[in-house]
Amino acid sequence: MLSPVITVSIFQKQPDPKGFSTGEVIFEEGQSGDSMYGILEGEVDIVVNGKVVETIETGEVFGAGILVGVKNRNYTAIAKVDTKLGFLDEEGFLFAVQETPMFAIQVMKSYSERLSRLQRMV
Repeated sequence: MLSPVITVSIFQKQPDPKGFSTGEVIFEEGQSGDSMYGILEGEVDIVVNGKVVETIETGEVFGAGILVGVKNRNYTAIAKVDTKLGFLDEEGFLFAVQETPMFAIQVMKSYSERLSRLQRMV
């Protein structure tokens, strides 16, 4: 099992984390984007067709698909509680992958597991 500590440490090194208040939309299904996120503090609801399908917590990542070829977001992300997020754009993502290969494995694992869960629910 890979440690989410590796993933969180990558996001903790990024400047200017973004804060979101309870209920605030981080991004919406269908939107384009240029960043993936790591939860530094808080919880995020993953919503598909208006239904919460998953709640993710501190240490988890989301939104990576946009950096690996997905054109638009395939779910809506909403702060369940006051939340602080680190983020990586494509350049930061590629640097993190080069410097910490285990980060790439953790992100791929998280992305593929979430995609599988979402496909089963839709």
